[in-house]
Amino acid sequence: MSAKLKLNFWQIWNMNVGFFGIQYSFGLQQSAVNPIYDFLHASPDQIPLLNLAGPVTGLLIQPLIGAMSDNTWHPRWGRRKPYFFVGALLCSIALLLFPFSSSLWMAAGLLWILDAGNNTAMEPYRAFVADKLDADQQPVGFQMQSFFTGFGQTLANLSLFIFPLIFIGKTGSLPTWIYASFFLGSVCSIGTIWWSMKTTPEIPPTEEELAVMRAKKGGIIEPIVEIFGAIGEMPKVMWQLALVYLFQWYALFCYWQNSSKSIALSVWNATPDSNPAAYETAVGWTGLVNGWYNIVTFLIAFALVGFAKKFSPKNVHAFCLLLAALGFLAFPHIANKYLLFVAITGFGIGWASMMGIPYLMVVADIPKERYGVYMGIINMMIVIPMIIQNLTFGYILKNFLNNDPRLAITFAGALLLIGTFCTLLIKTKKVSH
Repeated sequence: MSAKLKLNFWQIWNMNVGFFGIQYSFGLQQSAVNPIYDFLHASPDQIPLLNLAGPVTGLLIQPLIGAMSDNTWHPRWGRRKPYFFVGALLCSIALLLFPFSSSLWMAAGLLWILDAGNNTAMEPYRAFVADKLDADQQPVGFQMQSFFTGFGQTLANLSLFIFPLIFIGKTGSLPTWIYASFFLGSVCSIGTIWWSMKTTPEIPPTEEELAVMRAKKGGIIEPIVEIFGAIGEMPKVMWQLALVYLFQWYALFCYWQNSSKSIALSVWNATPDSNPAAYETAVGWTGLVNGWYNIVTFLIAFALVGFAKKFSPKNVHAFCLLLAALGFLAFPHIANKYLLFVAITGFGIGWASMMGIPYLMVVADIPKERYGVYMGIINMMIVIPMIIQNLTFGYILKNFLNNDPRLAITFAGALLLIGTFCTLLIKTKKVSH
């Protein structure tokens, strides 16, 4: 690859703007999709299975697209850009159609399309940042993504609180505000990706790199072989991170699936069936609470870069996971709706770390010509715990936690404590200054 030029702050900013659209969409998935399932009368133990789309499409699509983008070059369209443009287009279409869901299975089907789009965009985007920035600027690049993650998800979550105040009543089987939130997401998804594509050129490969790409066979088999080969040669630090991710991502899905129902019970003593009006109020408040943790995320994202250089990424991530765990353990016991913001602040700090710091732990061990495939494999380490959660947690919730969403969040807090301990066992290379 040609030499990497030092980029200024605004060039790194422009390069990452597209992450805002991807993460607005993801924020709606976290906070709005499960209430839509509730409004369409899904039972609590059905919810994990209905969320299977995200992790399954992530498992199948992200590493495959990552490997394919490693071996792509078009003089006009580039290497990574064709993939995140197609992904953003799919997201926009799915977000536009989502509020018209008239049944549970229509909503679940559209979630599959939405997640396929998100996952097509995500890993080439992370590899794009690694391609453009040298080792010294990569921490800022990855944490800029963390900043836009927080910013995009904040707007998505705040729309859940603000839009019900503006758009009253129902349209079809769903509240009218859902249409406004998803339509805005549709515009953000394609618009922000277009901005990053327009403002940020890719670095052309050298003649030697082009020769290697051309020598590789085309088709879908080669990337699959590449993925399995890369897993076989995976650095030890990535296996250690995989153990952390098992507990971390299982826990997060438990929170996202149950947060609005937990708040409805602890603050309003309501369920979606016993008091639909109170539950809708709780959904709006959950949007505000989740919006707050994302505000914390983008406020603290860049500070974590400095801490990671001073104290090591491993220690910073372990501390942030501990704060998130304590927040989750307190969360279901809070009856005062304003104190929920205090509890969720811990998760906001944890989320800022999760979005960027683990990449700093492993990037020094990854060969640069395989950034795409290894970023895809890291995503496999995220989605496999989510698939396990989707397939097992409905049973656990029904048979051991009495279908109580508050106990689900306590369970999530306990898992994050285990994840904290596992993080401390990781052995990493020192981050460059």
